Amino acid sequence: MPELISRMRRFGTTIFAEMSRLAHEHGAINLGQGFPDTDGPREVLEAAVAGIRTGDNQYPPGRGVPELLDAIAAHQQHYYGLRYDPASEILVTVGATEALSASLLALCEPGDEVIAFEPFYDVYDAAITLAGGTLVPVRLEAPEFTIDPARLEAAVTERTKVILLNTPHNPTGHVFGREELQRIADVALRHDLVVITDEVYEHLTFDGREHTPIAMLPGMRERSILISSGGKTFATTGWKVGWVCASPDLVTAVTTVKQFLTFVGPAPMQRGIAAGLRLPDTRIAEIRDSLQRQRDVLVEALEVTGMRVHVPEGGYFIVADVGPLGVTSAIDFCRKLPERVGVAAVPMTVFYRDATGVETLVRFAFSKRVEVLEEAASRLAALGTSI
Repeated sequence: MPELISRMRRFGTTIFAEMSRLAHEHGAINLGQGFPDTDGPREVLEAAVAGIRTGDNQYPPGRGVPELLDAIAAHQQHYYGLRYDPASEILVTVGATEALSASLLALCEPGDEVIAFEPFYDVYDAAITLAGGTLVPVRLEAPEFTIDPARLEAAVTERTKVILLNTPHNPTGHVFGREELQRIADVALRHDLVVITDEVYEHLTFDGREHTPIAMLPGMRERSILISSGGKTFATTGWKVGWVCASPDLVTAVTTVKQFLTFVGPAPMQRGIAAGLRLPDTRIAEIRDSLQRQRDVLVEALEVTGMRVHVPEGGYFIVADVGPLGVTSAIDFCRKLPERVGVAAVPMTVFYRDATGVETLVRFAFSKRVEVLEEAASRLAALGTSI
């Protein structure tokens, strides 16, 4: 019988699936997987429903519904001053994951190297491997998770093709500042590299921080592929509506691959996300501020247990060190947590190629209703007697 191709054999069932299974088995609150437990803005949902009811149920144009292409262009101009032509510089994809995979498949020849900042979302490793590339990790050290410029420069070789940048960063919650972005830009410009960015948490930054796309920096628009989606901001992760913004030649390259993956995405959902992108700034701020309150509830709960908490600057996740609780293995801790206290989380070790020094770090998702987080807090309070 045919077997899975050799380069993909090391990828099995994800840790997210395992922890979700354990959460279900033990009736635990699932803080392992990053999805909201509420519906998105009513305007977003109603726009999608209206599309279904008015017959918008067949294949949309290959690059996306014009309404969404225009909304993405207006969004980039409004928030970042970046001008993208809806007709030639924007592509709608089936989520940011497809955008990322199609971009890597379009740009990477077998053996090309892709730099990614570690810890990294597990999809990055799989997508780079599927494209025949080689992931080269550049580690972000806890607790700040900031870039070491010397480490980044040392990672570049004659085979390097792409730098993959995720900000706000999953899983650490770090928001890359302009100075850090300039360091990445300097390396990309010096070595003629493309930067692929994952910006799905772009509107979910806390404590007054602002998201800055690297394409805003001098010389970077032409060599950046900006990827984002509506799933995280508008609590519609199941809709899988993402997009690519880049120069015409890069968008054409990505489109050439994307058309043979999913061809097109669902038209009604594209109209819904277009409505979301047109929401006033105040509504986006309300979404951000609500999530920040959720973050604060869980931060306090984790600190009460005695964990050492890294307060996130953006995104959906909190990194906490369970070492102060006497734990030596985050993996064992997370596998036992659903049964012992009724909460599920994910060990940070799965986001590393080399997890030396981070064996006791755990990631918790706070993208849940406050009452759910408060219940999780009461359960976590029992940690002292259950370890």
